[in-house]
Amino acid sequence: MILNTMKNTKYIILLLAAWFAAAAHMRAQTVDTTDEMATVHSAMTADQEDCDSVTTDSASTCVMMADSLFLADSTCLADDAAAGAMPWPLNVQRRLDRLVEHSMFETSQLGMMVFDLTADSAIYCRGHRQLLRPASTMKLITAIAAIDKLGGSYQFRTSLYYNGKVDSGTLTGDVYCVGGFDPRFNADDMNAFVEGLKSMGVDTIRGRILADLTMKDDDRLGEGWCWDDDNPVLSPLLVSRKDVFLSRFVQELRESGVVLEVECGEAPLPKGAFVVCTRFHTIDQILMRMMKDSDNLYAESMFYQLAAASGERPAKAKHARREIGRLIEKVGLQPSRYKIADGSGLSLYNYVTPELEVALLRYAYRNPDIFIHLYPSLPVAGHDGTLKRRMRGGFASGNVHAKTGTLTCITSLAGYCTAPNGHVVAFSIINQGVMHDSNGRSFQNRVCEAICRP
Repeated sequence: MILNTMKNTKYIILLLAAWFAAAAHMRAQTVDTTDEMATVHSAMTADQEDCDSVTTDSASTCVMMADSLFLADSTCLADDAAAGAMPWPLNVQRRLDRLVEHSMFETSQLGMMVFDLTADSAIYCRGHRQLLRPASTMKLITAIAAIDKLGGSYQFRTSLYYNGKVDSGTLTGDVYCVGGFDPRFNADDMNAFVEGLKSMGVDTIRGRILADLTMKDDDRLGEGWCWDDDNPVLSPLLVSRKDVFLSRFVQELRESGVVLEVECGEAPLPKGAFVVCTRFHTIDQILMRMMKDSDNLYAESMFYQLAAASGERPAKAKHARREIGRLIEKVGLQPSRYKIADGSGLSLYNYVTPELEVALLRYAYRNPDIFIHLYPSLPVAGHDGTLKRRMRGGFASGNVHAKTGTLTCITSLAGYCTAPNGHVVAFSIINQGVMHDSNGRSFQNRVCEAICRP
C-alpha cells in the first residue's frame, strides 16, 4: 500500500513537472509563431527559403496545424517526462517516435536520419532511403564535393590580358577579359581592371575588347529549372551578378578618360598574351554567402568550378555530376541510385536521400580539411542566415548548424548539432508534399529541439 502510494506520488510529481516545463516551452514558442505562419507560394524557389513574410491565406489554420505539433496533451507530457528520464539515445528515439506520429504524415512524405558521429552509429531512421527532392540542402552536397576536390585554398578568378604593344599611351592590339565564373566580381573589381590598364600608361586602345567565355558551356540555365523562377544567369563572366561584363567594362574605360577605337566580341585567350590584372575571391568567401544566405548563383558557380576541376573545357554540368558521383562512391554508396541535376537545388530533377546527405556530413566531419571550411558557413539556429528566425530561445538555438531548403511543397534541413551528453550529431530531414512550408519547418525545429534537449 505504502509502495503504491509512493509510486503514485512520484508519478504525479513527474507529470506536474513535465506540465510546467511544457507550458513554459509553449509560452516561449508562442512568441515566435509569426515566424512560422503559413506562406503559400505558387513557385517557391530555393532562394526564397525561410523568408518570413506572411501571406494571410489560411494563416490561422496553418498556425493551428503547426502548433498542433506541440502534442501537449497529458499523455504526451507524461511520455516526454518518461523520455527525459531515459538514457541516450533512447530518450531521443522516444521523442522522435511521438513527433512522426503526427497526422501531417498521412498526406506527406518524410525522410529522416539522425546519426551519432561520436558513437559512429545511426540513432533514428524513418524513410531515410526514400528518393526525395532536397531543395537547397543540395548546396550541402555541392559544397562538400567542391571542398574535397578543390581544396580550402581554391580561388575564383577573373583576369585581364592584352596582346599587341603599348606605345606613347596607345595600346594597339586586343584586350581579353577571361571569365572564371566568380559570382562576387563587382564594381570594385571592375575599377581595378580599368586602373590596371591606366597604370600601364594606356590612354587609348585601338583593336578589340574580347570576352573569353571558354571556362564553361553556353547553357545559361540549369537542367530542370522552372521557367517562372527568378533564376540566376550561368555566365562565367559576370559583374554584380549581371551578364553585362563587356558593355560595363567599355563604359568604365570611357568614363575614366580612355579613348576607345575598338570592336567588342568573344574569343579565347591566345598563348603569349600579357596579364594586366587578376581579381579573385576565396572559396570561403563564396561558401559563406552560398550557405548562410542560400545564394543560388554562388552554388552554381561552385558547381561549375567542380566541373572545371575535371580538366574538361568547356566545363559542363555533367562533369560536375561525375565528380559528385565519385564522392558518393567514396562514402560507400552507389551514384546510380541518385539523380544530381544542378548545384543549388533549384532543379526539380534532383533526387537524393537523407542517408546520402548524412553520409556526406559524416565524411566532412571526419575530414578536418573539409570541416574547417564547411562548418562556419552553415546557418546557426536563432542567430544568422536562413536560420536566424528559427529555433530561437530553446536548446537548439545557437547549437544547430544546418543548411535549410525550400521549394514548393518541400522543406528540408540538414547539418549538425551537439547533444546534451556532448555527442556530435549529424541529421537530415526532408519533408515532401507539405502544402504549407511552415508545417515542415515547425516539424524540423521540433526534431532539433528533441535532439538538443536534456
